[in-house]
Amino acid sequence: MNDVLRRGRLKVYLGAAPGVGKTYRMLDEARRRAARGADVVVGFAECHGRPRTEAMLDGLEVVARAQCAYRGGEFEEMDLAAVLERRPEVAVVDEFAHSNVPGGVRNAKRWQDIDVLLAAGIDVVTAVNVQHLASLKDVVEKITGVPQHETVPDDVVRRAQQIELIDMPPEGLRRRMAHGNIYTPEKIDAALANYFRPGNLTALRQLALLWVADRVDEALHTYRAEHAIGGVWETRERVVVALTGGPEGDTLIRRAARIADRSAGGDLLAVHVARSDGLAAGVSHASLARQRRLVEDLGGSYHSVVGDGVATALVEFARTENATQLVLGTSRRGRLERFLTGPGTGETVTELSGDIDVHRVTHERAGRGTLLPSRRRTLSTGRLIAGPVTGLVLPLLLTVCLAQVRDTVNLTSEALLFLLAVVGVACIGGVTSAVIASVTASLLLNYWFIPPIGQFTLDDPNALLALGVFTVVAATVAAVVDRSLRLSRRSARATAEAETMSSLAGSIVRGGQTIPALLERTKETFGTDSAELVDQPPDHEVGSGVTTVPAGPGAFLVLRGRTLSSSERRVLAAFAAHVGSAVERAQLAEAAAEIEPVKAADRLRTALLRAVGHDLRTPLAAGWAAVTSLRGRDVEFSDEDRDELLATADESMAKLNRLLENLLDLSRLEAGVLPLNLRAASLEEVLPMALADVPDVDLRDVESIPPVLVDPPLLERVIANLAGNAARHTPAGRRVMVTASALGGRVELRVVDPGPGLPTTGRERLFEPFQRLGDTDNSTGLGLGLALARGLTEAMNGTLTPEDTPGGGLTMVVSLPLAEWVDPSASTAVATPGRTP
Repeated sequence: MNDVLRRGRLKVYLGAAPGVGKTYRMLDEARRRAARGADVVVGFAECHGRPRTEAMLDGLEVVARAQCAYRGGEFEEMDLAAVLERRPEVAVVDEFAHSNVPGGVRNAKRWQDIDVLLAAGIDVVTAVNVQHLASLKDVVEKITGVPQHETVPDDVVRRAQQIELIDMPPEGLRRRMAHGNIYTPEKIDAALANYFRPGNLTALRQLALLWVADRVDEALHTYRAEHAIGGVWETRERVVVALTGGPEGDTLIRRAARIADRSAGGDLLAVHVARSDGLAAGVSHASLARQRRLVEDLGGSYHSVVGDGVATALVEFARTENATQLVLGTSRRGRLERFLTGPGTGETVTELSGDIDVHRVTHERAGRGTLLPSRRRTLSTGRLIAGPVTGLVLPLLLTVCLAQVRDTVNLTSEALLFLLAVVGVACIGGVTSAVIASVTASLLLNYWFIPPIGQFTLDDPNALLALGVFTVVAATVAAVVDRSLRLSRRSARATAEAETMSSLAGSIVRGGQTIPALLERTKETFGTDSAELVDQPPDHEVGSGVTTVPAGPGAFLVLRGRTLSSSERRVLAAFAAHVGSAVERAQLAEAAAEIEPVKAADRLRTALLRAVGHDLRTPLAAGWAAVTSLRGRDVEFSDEDRDELLATADESMAKLNRLLENLLDLSRLEAGVLPLNLRAASLEEVLPMALADVPDVDLRDVESIPPVLVDPPLLERVIANLAGNAARHTPAGRRVMVTASALGGRVELRVVDPGPGLPTTGRERLFEPFQRLGDTDNSTGLGLGLALARGLTEAMNGTLTPEDTPGGGLTMVVSLPLAEWVDPSASTAVATPGRTP
């Protein structure tokens, strides 16, 4: 039963570039496992005709491939049902990012097939190139100039239990290419000159190394958390810079960024501690927002945590992030302030840092703080003990000092000094300590300074009144001071909470509004081990480290790791409200996404009805009128008139037929059922028929263009639509020009009109059905020509894009694959109808 329930393990061979040998290594592992007695089958392996790779299949059981028909062609895919029925221990499945032939198999993507195998308890070994990772698609296209049509989500690859990078230096890979170990000889020169340039390969290699490093870093973080490892492992440089919101922040950030840049792959993390004590007051939120932007501009990340002890919170954050270095500024307090208040945050952080290097950076604000003491105002355990002790000891010390100057200080000054001592005790230990100090001071003042000196004067009404008034005044002043401190703490706590919420709101506004980002933000802010969103609250809170708060209808936010105070729970409730709002927005976005296709279909239907109401009725009316006239008996038409009416009817029916064919083809394109028959065809074969109805076309540079892989009749319609559209916008006396060129395994066919052109904005509307952008004559058709041209081009694995014509006008660029070209960026041939993938 356990074998049935066990989910299979996934191992991924990640190739830094095509041809590095990931399929070879994958099959080599399959042979080694089989030699050790494991039940191994090959579900699908793509050898690309490489003899050494094909030789690795010898001795391995290979599951026969499924034959799939699509658009008139036969294709081979992995037979998922056969592999499931065979139920091996290990299945080798190549091409993790491959797109299956539509309708031929169960899933759209190969990685979804692999997930089915894993769910059935079958271990899977697969391979994929780094350019097929979804997060790197745009980057790779920018580097190589080759669009990536097949991708796999990063999180699917990250869930693999093992990821092994298959890498090779660029020069070594180019040598393999030159020796014919990757592509056939006729493709080597083009590949080396385009995709396999040294710069491209170096960039792909760096992308792969960094991606795998991030994956390893995630695994290391998980391992450290599971094993409660608090020490720093210096696997990579992580520099944490502490920000207070002061003007020195910019200097600290730039200094920390320089430290991080000295190590390849170093991380920069900025952290601000939102404190609940008096020190939290006076923070400049505007400065923090500006410093946050600076951190992000330098490639770092900004974090905010809540903590009463700034030094402790900084060190705990650094240890949680496995930081190697911590950067903070030197104290802004002056020498007198440091003397009165003792060691500051910098000294404490250095003492607590352990194996984390601490950089204390000087700045122009160092030593220029206020001269007022900046004691902590929370009643810690030490202060609760020190308060009463000070209330007893301080009046005694003051008595000893005043006894030495009895002759120079009068009774009023002595009483005021004792009152000042009571206020000082109140600042340290609160009201209780102040009462102890006031009673002690009253007795000492009575015994040592009120005549008769050396004895308690309790029978004199004036002395008793003076002592009573002194005690009441001392207690009242102490109570006022204590209340002021409490209000200050509350105000500071409210400021810290507002600061935390402001930081959260900033994250949402700046794009961190996704639910995982908010959960990560919550976990980080409150210093817990985990934060998750659940449908049902836990049955009971295990121990004292679980906190649950509602996060909207049917959702609860659960934090594990430490017990939160009541004030932290209030802030957590606000976080939960944000998370709940994010959930509602996600649900609304999902509902809107479901409605959007319906709205699009409704807009299409409305546009179709509007177009049919005019454009189809016009030729129908003309043809009907011609036929009705010919059938009439009351008018005798001459032969010329009869021929003209027949020509009108014939032209109208032909126009109707073209419009209906366009509508039918467009509907087939949208349904994905347009029949295709791709084959090698030359432009000299296609262009004459395509341009037959367009007068006086300037045709250039098409004789030497090699054949392209297209459906010739469909390409004729594409060119005819583009040329006809260009002719409508070409001024009298000018000609439409058609040119072609071959580059990088593709042919670019340009249809150039020297007309007025179109503005850059809104050009994509050209390719929407029922649009006649720029046309002033509504009798020119349904507006399907360009929409159909793009759809047919993309169906033939091509692209259609508009460009400005030098000197004015618009150029339509049709890019098509050469018939003998294999895309070097893809580790498997695209399932193109008409040829074997």
